[in-house]
Amino acid sequence: MAFQLSDRAKELIPKARIVSFAGWSGQYPPELIARFQAADDAGRYLEDADLEAIAAQNGNTTAIQTAQQLRDTANDLVSQAREQVLQQFPGIAESGGKLYPPARAEACWRDFWHFLRCVTYGIATGQAEFTSPEGLHYMNLLYQELKVPLAAMIYGLNALKQVSIEQYGELAMAPCFNHLIEKLEQFEP
Repeated sequence: MAFQLSDRAKELIPKARIVSFAGWSGQYPPELIARFQAADDAGRYLEDADLEAIAAQNGNTTAIQTAQQLRDTANDLVSQAREQVLQQFPGIAESGGKLYPPARAEACWRDFWHFLRCVTYGIATGQAEFTSPEGLHYMNLLYQELKVPLAAMIYGLNALKQVSIEQYGELAMAPCFNHLIEKLEQFEP
């Protein structure tokens, strides 16, 4: 069974950008916000040069280190969260499951990687509320269109939060994770 995106899903994907830097202009100079925007536009984590520029602005080296650690271990953290989802939702990625075929499951795990990426933006700057209402609206519509198993996604995001905190013991990252979890909990199934 091949996994095909509908035309509607293809239309929603570029609109489902969940990060917004609009509210940061009073706290960060335009050139720093441009760094964030460039990273988000490229779908990448902040690079060391980006994080150094943020540290020079806000002086929060602990947050910068946490963002670096999460970035550098993102694949492992996502893998751990994925294993927890597969244990909690047996058969979800097997034939007949809500994350079947494998390409569908891979898209889900990729979302976890991007969720962690977005969370690191908030952690690096101390901005727990980093989401775009418009982008979240389109992501909600996209998840509805694709029939994404929302309970599994929320469970996985919580698992990602837990493994990140267990790995690095940095409770200051919890508000950023919690913000995104709360937003996903508001999605309509």
